[in-house]
Amino acid sequence: MIEVRIHGRGGQGAVTSAELVALSAIEEGKFAQAFPSFGPERRGAPVVAFLRVDSQQIRTREKVYEPDMVVVLDPTVMSITQVDDGLKPQGVLILNSNRTPEEIRREYGFKHKLAVVDASRIAQETLGLPITNTVMLGALVKASGIIKPEAINGPLAKRFGRIAEKNQKAYDRAFTETVMEG
Repeated sequence: MIEVRIHGRGGQGAVTSAELVALSAIEEGKFAQAFPSFGPERRGAPVVAFLRVDSQQIRTREKVYEPDMVVVLDPTVMSITQVDDGLKPQGVLILNSNRTPEEIRREYGFKHKLAVVDASRIAQETLGLPITNTVMLGALVKASGIIKPEAINGPLAKRFGRIAEKNQKAYDRAFTETVMEG
């Protein structure tokens, strides 16, 4: 089973990201679940979403405490939350940042493998908005192989309708531009 925790802020699409990957995995014949963890927070407040994908039925329904991957949609969350908390030793941090992995490691002291993409820039250039969820999906899929890259196409089209093409371009750019260590 692959377990993922997604950190973002309300309105950035962390919950939608988890749902899109889950739907894509299900279309591939896998089992998946996606769910959020938030209270009465408002737009801009920290939000966490969880995702599980497996080839077998998933019986657990609890939060993901020891993820294989952590996705950070908004880099400002790293200053208020220990995003690598519980990340498995071989886990990967997938970060939205315009900085190099070396610069990030120096500032935050992360010990895990990093995958980095400037999702904010890609979102602004491609979507015209700083909403990074579909961009970061490209980075997640590249770093994890959790689904086939093209598996997202159907769920993106269903979710975003007339703006799906822009989201697809953002996803594709992130898949190409994500820098991975190792």
